[in-house]
Amino acid sequence: MRGETRFSRPLRYVIRALLFLALIGFLGFILQGGLVTAFMTNPGLNGLILGSLLVGMLIALRELWRIHSEARAATRLAADPGRAEIERQQVIAPLGGVLQALDDHSLAPAQAATVLESIAVRLDDGREVLRYLGGLLVFLGLLGTFWGLLDTVSSVGNVIKSLRTGAEAGVLFDELKAGLAAPLAGMGLSFSSSLFGIAGSLILGFLDLQVGQAQRRFRNEVETWLSSRTNAAGPAMPAMAGGTGPALADRFDRLSAAMAEGGANNRAATQALANLAEGIQGLVQHMRSEQQLIRDWVEAQAAREKDLKRLIERLTADHVTEP
Repeated sequence: MRGETRFSRPLRYVIRALLFLALIGFLGFILQGGLVTAFMTNPGLNGLILGSLLVGMLIALRELWRIHSEARAATRLAADPGRAEIERQQVIAPLGGVLQALDDHSLAPAQAATVLESIAVRLDDGREVLRYLGGLLVFLGLLGTFWGLLDTVSSVGNVIKSLRTGAEAGVLFDELKAGLAAPLAGMGLSFSSSLFGIAGSLILGFLDLQVGQAQRRFRNEVETWLSSRTNAAGPAMPAMAGGTGPALADRFDRLSAAMAEGGANNRAATQALANLAEGIQGLVQHMRSEQQLIRDWVEAQAAREKDLKRLIERLTADHVTEP
């Protein structure tokens, strides 16, 4: 039935991001005089910082729009999994291999965990560039700061070298004051790169937070839906019932027929009781073997999930520690 399962759109996170950007734009409009002066101290580096900030904002808005599109696609898939069409570039592409199981409500727990992990990895891929740009802005800001400090130190050295040793104290002090005015002013303005870099990093950090919350909610909804389509019992119990049920029912029918004949056929009744006891004993043994198979399967799945979790943690650790 269409509309039975509906995935939430990230509307609230989009509104938060747009309101935050509008507030930043309003503050920039109020402080435009000082910001323009600070920007012109180093137009090249400051322009690179603002360009990176603009690219990061566009990426964040694109990720929010992508979650919106994926939520719509997931809603259509949940309505009729058997007829759903999934493209390879979509986040929910891992669901394409288990559409029949989803339609039959027979998805295995191990398959559900693997599919959910693949979707989570695809969602997190979109935030990698956003996180990198946030760190890049801080780096560019610090680069501008050290650049300005190097220029200031060299300027101070030149001023000291140009001082006349035989001049009067008053003249010497005036020359020193005039010579230090330019490097000190340049040092103060050189920190504009740090201002733009740190402010841009804070802006991208807030946008990354909104994208992360939207992705987390979408992933939780997918997990809830997959759990409703998962068959935790497995195929063992239906096979057991199908294999031994008819034989046991046949023995019950023969016992009833023999007992209906009364005392005239006691031997047949005794034989029927023996057959029934044999059938019950065979059923008990079969149930025990099936239970052992189920326990072995559960233990194997648990071990596999532990290995998969360790592999994911190792890959995540390697990704975090790589330069």
